[in-house]
Amino acid sequence: MNDSLTALDAVEMARLVAARELSPVELVQAHLDRIDDANERVNAIVVRADDALDRARDAEKAVTSGEPLGPLHGVPYTIKDSIDVAGFPTTSGSLLTSRTPAATDAPVVARIRGAGGVLLGKTNTPEFTLWWETDNRVFGRSNNPWNTDRTTGGSSGGEAAAIATGMSPLGIGSDSGGSIRVPAAYCNIFGLKATHGRVPITGHVPYALLQATHIGPLARSARDIALVLNVIEGPDGRDHYAPPVPATSFPELSGPLPALKVGFYTDGPVTPVAKEVQATVQAAADALAAMGCDLQEVDLPFLSSVDSLGASGAIAASEAIPELLGMIGDREADLGVSMKRRMDAPRPTHEQHVQGLAVREALRAGFMEYFGGFDLLLCPATAVPAPPHNSVELAVDDEMAPGRTALMCTAVFDLTGAPAISLPFGWSSEGLPIGVQLVGRHFDEATVVHAASVLAAAGDAVGKRPAIE
Repeated sequence: MNDSLTALDAVEMARLVAARELSPVELVQAHLDRIDDANERVNAIVVRADDALDRARDAEKAVTSGEPLGPLHGVPYTIKDSIDVAGFPTTSGSLLTSRTPAATDAPVVARIRGAGGVLLGKTNTPEFTLWWETDNRVFGRSNNPWNTDRTTGGSSGGEAAAIATGMSPLGIGSDSGGSIRVPAAYCNIFGLKATHGRVPITGHVPYALLQATHIGPLARSARDIALVLNVIEGPDGRDHYAPPVPATSFPELSGPLPALKVGFYTDGPVTPVAKEVQATVQAAADALAAMGCDLQEVDLPFLSSVDSLGASGAIAASEAIPELLGMIGDREADLGVSMKRRMDAPRPTHEQHVQGLAVREALRAGFMEYFGGFDLLLCPATAVPAPPHNSVELAVDDEMAPGRTALMCTAVFDLTGAPAISLPFGWSSEGLPIGVQLVGRHFDEATVVHAASVLAAAGDAVGKRPAIE
């Protein structure tokens, strides 16, 4: 196994392949070997692409023949198993959808293939992506590579674990309440939820919560996040929430930040947040201030005065459950524990749904005003570092909170649709990663990812990955 190759980021892999300094076959084989060594421990990649080496050989022939190469030529990648890949079942972690292969690629998959990427396989997710622990009756539970007694989070937990362990340099997940950013924070990688609509969600199963669901990249470097976003962004003509906006133009991501005005909170509008997480956010704020940014602690009364997590839950139950009922039919006995809990919970009334929509509009208006005076918002990505498996309740220091508190720091930005990234920054006293979150103006991913790149470099976490022995 060549761990030096699996430690590279995708930008460097693509550069070396294009320069004929690295064979795509050697690169893909190194990742397949890494999967053989690491996947049994974390159960992240649940279906392997049997043709990965054949595709790598095709990529190598294209290099040697002088054909034009795409920006990801010969670079391996993985896809969350809630996104269609032609010829693979899109199980979305459910026995109900575990057999029928997808007829076509989702747009994001087609775009990565077109850019020269080589698919390694599909990654684990909770059933229908609707839980904060990656576990299901089809493939079982994914484990956090930093401590296998801890969760990877949900619902892109398999994807985050695969990237953190070097089984894949980059991947695609989805996020309706924090499902990219929470696993990224728990596993010590980057995860971007771009502005709602920048990346089409066509080909996602379930095709529900259309105003909250995002598809986006996870990776070990900010420049990989930028590279993949440029590949997958843009309307597809089918997702009517994906507008024809200009592609993202990124600055030099290692270059200095402009004098940005950044608001931050360590808990403030969302509580409870563990003291170690609060301290990590404060350290990130201090680092940005040292770079010349104007940091201001904010309390955001428009956020603290509403139950954003409750609003997210009411909207999700009202809008996703009818879609799921059509898929479930008379096969309720095949559902996993988490989905049975969702289906058995009392349904929101019409009034509760409308109240949830009103909260969403108030949050959108509040953040619109906020970003009239600030360039970024810095805040926690999670309330705690990765908790133990099957945590029905979260221990937040000396306080017990409901399990769904895992999404408390992130779900609000699915309601608003703003771009938000989780980035590695610090460590808990137990040696678990702690990520922080940066949020920006709609369609200003350039500032969000640039700041994430520079900020992560000032921390003590980026680039580190867990042992797999």
